[in-house]
Amino acid sequence: MFKGVGGIRGYLLGVGLAGVVGTAREVSLRRYRGFAVRDPRVLIGVCPEGDWGVDELVALMAEKCGVSDDPLCVSGQDVIDPERTVAALDAFGKRLGAVAQRGGSVLLGTGHPDRLLGFYAGLADALSAVGVSVLTPAQGRCVDITTRFGLRTCHLDYVGGVGVVRERDGEHAGCATPVHSHSPLPVRVALGAAAEEGGVLPDLVIGDHGWVCGAGQLGVEAIGLADTDDPALFVGEAEGAVSVVVPLDDGVRSDYYLPLTRYVLNRACLSQ
Repeated sequence: MFKGVGGIRGYLLGVGLAGVVGTAREVSLRRYRGFAVRDPRVLIGVCPEGDWGVDELVALMAEKCGVSDDPLCVSGQDVIDPERTVAALDAFGKRLGAVAQRGGSVLLGTGHPDRLLGFYAGLADALSAVGVSVLTPAQGRCVDITTRFGLRTCHLDYVGGVGVVRERDGEHAGCATPVHSHSPLPVRVALGAAAEEGGVLPDLVIGDHGWVCGAGQLGVEAIGLADTDDPALFVGEAEGAVSVVVPLDDGVRSDYYLPLTRYVLNRACLSQ
């Protein structure tokens, strides 16, 4: 689909996955302030070792994503450097290839089911086809997630091999629409169940938000996608808890992510 690095770079810019993105600078700075004061809603499972103030976070996000490194830049839209996105996608594909080569196991999960489910489901399908075990532990297990609206009881489910959470709805919880979540609790529940059920933990966790941070903090290799207002994943990468984070806008149309599935599978030598 893409003719060289220039092709995917143009695609990322053309659909708004990189370049000027939809995430507002004000939103990102608010999240950086939350991370600096250790707000668990922003830490999403990471327990940072370093002292990460707002200035340090701005500098880190400028390095990892390409956003403005000027602390006085407080408005407008964030910018993601497509070259950084491409480099991270290449590293992401390399980790997929490594787990496939050794016939390992993976756990996939997303807190963005409305946008990213198709991307991850494509990975799950391709990995399964080459003998990688796609784990689905704790299916149906209750997860109590604290939100700004109070405690929300959800169920862990898997769609196309990808972990999601659904709001509880009496006896028909499995029919409820998967919900957006930053919480690390789903991956903690899943990993706990995997250990209980057979003592086998995944070799690699693939996802976003709390799925990546929660797994990485527990010592399981994790890779994923993150927007410029998700500093936790990039701090985790900087401190060694997370292996690879791909900077991109995580709020565009769901079909815009599907070509990235093919790209990383090509990099992993797993294209079908």
